[in-house]
Amino acid sequence: MMMDVKYILIIGTLWMGLFTSCIDRVEENKLPQPYHGLNLAELPQRWDEAIPLGNGLTGGLLWQKDGKLRLAIDRADLWDLRPVEAFDSPDHTYQFICDQVIRKKDMRPVHALIDDRTANDPAPTKIPAGALEFDIHKLGKVKKVALDVATAVCTILWENGTQAYFFIPAEGNGGYFRFEHLPDTLSPALVAPLYQGRITESDRQPGVNDLSALGYPSGAITSPAPGRLLYRQQAWGDVSYEIALQWKQPRTGVLEGGYNVTSKGTWYSEDADAANHSDADLDEALASHRNWWERYWKQSSITLPDTLLERQWYLEMYKFGAASRRQAPPISLQAIWTADNGQTPPWRGDFHSDLNTQLSYWAGYTANHLEESAVFTDWLWKIKEKSEQFTRQFFQVEGLNVPCIATLTGQPIGGWSPYSHSPTAAGWLSYYFYQQWKYSMDSEFLKERAYPWVKEVARFFENVSVYDEQGKRKLPLSSSPEINDNRIDAWFTNTTNYDLANIRITYTVAKEMAETLGLKDEAAHYARQLSEWPEEAMDENGLLIAPGKPMNESHRHLSHLLSFHPFGLIDVSQGIKATNLILRSIKNVEDLGPDYWTGYTYAWLANMKARVADGNGALRNLHIFINAFCSPNSFHLNGDQTKSGYSQYTYRPFTLEGNFACAAAIQEMLLQSHTGVIKVFPALPTSWKDVSFRNLRAMGAFLVSASYINGEVVSITVTSEKGGWIKIANPFTNGITEKMMKPGETVTFGK
Repeated sequence: MMMDVKYILIIGTLWMGLFTSCIDRVEENKLPQPYHGLNLAELPQRWDEAIPLGNGLTGGLLWQKDGKLRLAIDRADLWDLRPVEAFDSPDHTYQFICDQVIRKKDMRPVHALIDDRTANDPAPTKIPAGALEFDIHKLGKVKKVALDVATAVCTILWENGTQAYFFIPAEGNGGYFRFEHLPDTLSPALVAPLYQGRITESDRQPGVNDLSALGYPSGAITSPAPGRLLYRQQAWGDVSYEIALQWKQPRTGVLEGGYNVTSKGTWYSEDADAANHSDADLDEALASHRNWWERYWKQSSITLPDTLLERQWYLEMYKFGAASRRQAPPISLQAIWTADNGQTPPWRGDFHSDLNTQLSYWAGYTANHLEESAVFTDWLWKIKEKSEQFTRQFFQVEGLNVPCIATLTGQPIGGWSPYSHSPTAAGWLSYYFYQQWKYSMDSEFLKERAYPWVKEVARFFENVSVYDEQGKRKLPLSSSPEINDNRIDAWFTNTTNYDLANIRITYTVAKEMAETLGLKDEAAHYARQLSEWPEEAMDENGLLIAPGKPMNESHRHLSHLLSFHPFGLIDVSQGIKATNLILRSIKNVEDLGPDYWTGYTYAWLANMKARVADGNGALRNLHIFINAFCSPNSFHLNGDQTKSGYSQYTYRPFTLEGNFACAAAIQEMLLQSHTGVIKVFPALPTSWKDVSFRNLRAMGAFLVSASYINGEVVSITVTSEKGGWIKIANPFTNGITEKMMKPGETVTFGK
C-alpha cells in the first residue's frame, strides 16, 4: 500500500494546516481558512461529536473511547437488506389501507401489517464496518485537535510533541494515518462491531436495536503477516465486507499505515478483496486528495460579517463533499457516519423521503456542486425499475412512485404507514430531476433521465387519482408527513396541501420539460391534468394541512407549505395576494411555537424567511439551529441540546438534513433564482454591511459573483455556461435587466 513517505509533505505548522504549500494555495485561491474547520482542545468523547472524514463511499469518525484513539470505519453500501416478509402479503396494498380507514375505520390491521413489525425487526438497516484503535495512554494529554476543511485532514497534537494525521482520500475505499515524534512504539488494533455480545448501558440509545439482534456470527480478525490485520464479516444474504489494515514504522518515533474496506454483494462492490486491493502510497494518495478538495473549494466561496454563519456554511459544504460523491450511494440519514455505539443507527440510517433525503440536497445546486448533487438523481434512476415494481404491487396501477422509507436498493422498510407509504413521495423527488436540469441546462440529462422519470410519476398520479363530487381529481386517501402521528386521522379523505404540492409540481415541471423537448401534445396533456386538481386549501391563518384541517398545533414538519418553499408554486413575486398568504402562513407557524420543532424546522424556517426577504428572521433561526441543535462537530442532533426552550425535544439522534438545509438558507440570503429572475443579496440582515460571494449558481446555468460593501451592492458578475436569456434584478437600475448571453460569456453589472 505504501512506499517511503516524502516527509517534506507533512512539515509545517499545526495551526495553519498540514502543509505550508497547502497554506499558500489557500490564500491564493481563497480556499477555506483554518478557522472554518474544527479546532478542539481535546479528542471528542462521543461518537456523534467525532471528527468526520469521508469520500462518499468510505467514512470515518475520529474520537476517543475508553482511553483509546478510535477511528470508526464505515461504508455507504453496507446494509442488511433482508426483505420485510409482511410486505409479501396480498393485503400490503394502498387499497387495503383505504378500506380499513374509510370503510372499516379500524387501523389496527394496518398497524399489525405495516407498522408494528418495525418495533421488533432489527432489519433492514444500515450497518457499520468496524474501527481502528490506538492505545494512546502513554502519550499523555492532547493539546489540540484540528480538522482542516480545506484539505480534509485531521491533525492531533499532544503536549509531549507527538503529532498524528488522519485522512480518507477523496477517491478510494480506505484511509491513512501517520504519527510522528512518538516516545514509544505504537501499534493499531482492528476492532469488529458488536455483532455478538452486549453493549454498555451508557452507550445505548433508546428505541434502537443492538447490533447483536441482527444475528451475525462474529467475523474473524487474522494477522496474515507482521504489520497486517484482516477482518472478514458476513452480513445478511450475499453482502459481506473486509477491512485490511497494514502499518509500518520506517524510523524511530514514526508510525504510518492505511486500510482498505471493500464489500461484496452490493451495487457498489469492488472486484478485488480488501487484502488484494491496490491503493496509492500515502504521499501519492495525499497529493491526489488535496487536489480534489482544492478543485471542490474553487467551485464557490462566501464571505460574511457573521463568522458563526460563515464557518457553519464551510462546515456544511465540507460534509456535503465528504458524504456525496459520484459512483457512491446518496446521502442517507447519517450517510457515511453510521452510529459507533454497538447499535443500529437511528431510524435504521435509511432514506427518508418525506423530508430528510430531500433537504440533504438543497444546498448543492446553488453552491455550484452539481457533480455531487447528481448523486441523488443517479440513485433515483438506479432504483427506478424497483420503484415501478413497488408501484404496481402496492398501488396496483402503472407509473412511478417510491417507497417513502427505503433501503439502499429502494425496497420499502415500513414505519408509520401515513408517511412510509405516501402516495406522492415521487412528486417531491421529481423536483430534483428538475433542479439538476435547470441548474445545469444539460439537454441530454433532460431527454434521457429527467423527463422520463417525471413523465412516469405524472402517469402514476393520473392513474391513482379519482374524481370528487365537484369533478376535481383527488387521492383516494391522502396524508401529510407525521401529522397526527400514526392515528387513523393521520389519513385524510381530502387531498392534503402536501400531497397536492407534490402533484402540482410534478405536472408543472413535466409541462415545462415537454415544451422544451418540443412535445406539444404531451405538454398540453399535463396542463389539462394540472387544471383538474384543486388549489391549495387555506383560511384566514394561511395554508392548511388539508381542507377543514388547519395547522393548529406546533409541529416539526412544515410540509403544508411545500408549494411556497421549496417549490415556488406560490411566491411573493406573484403579488400582494400571494405575499399575504405566505406571510400569514409563516406567522401561524411561529405563533404556534417551537414546542415540537426539531433542528431542521429552524433551518427550513430560515429558508422561508429568506424567500420573503426577511434576513433578520433567517439570521435568528440559523443562530438557534447552530447554537442549540448542533454537536460541537457541527452534526445536527435534532433536539435542543441547550434545554433552553427552543424545543421540548431534548434528545440527540444525529441526522444530516438540518445541516444541509442550514447551508441552503445561507445561500437563499445571498442569491435566489427560483422564479427565473436572478436576485442578488435578496435577504441580508440589516446589520450586515459587507458581504460577498463567488461563483454561486443560478437556474439557467449562470455562475454569479457579487460584492456588497458599506451597505450597498457594488458589483455583480455573471457567466453563462450554456448561453440563453438572463433576467436579473438589477440594483443599479432598480429594474429587471434582460440579455441574451452566449455560451461562456461573462457580463458585469455595476455603477
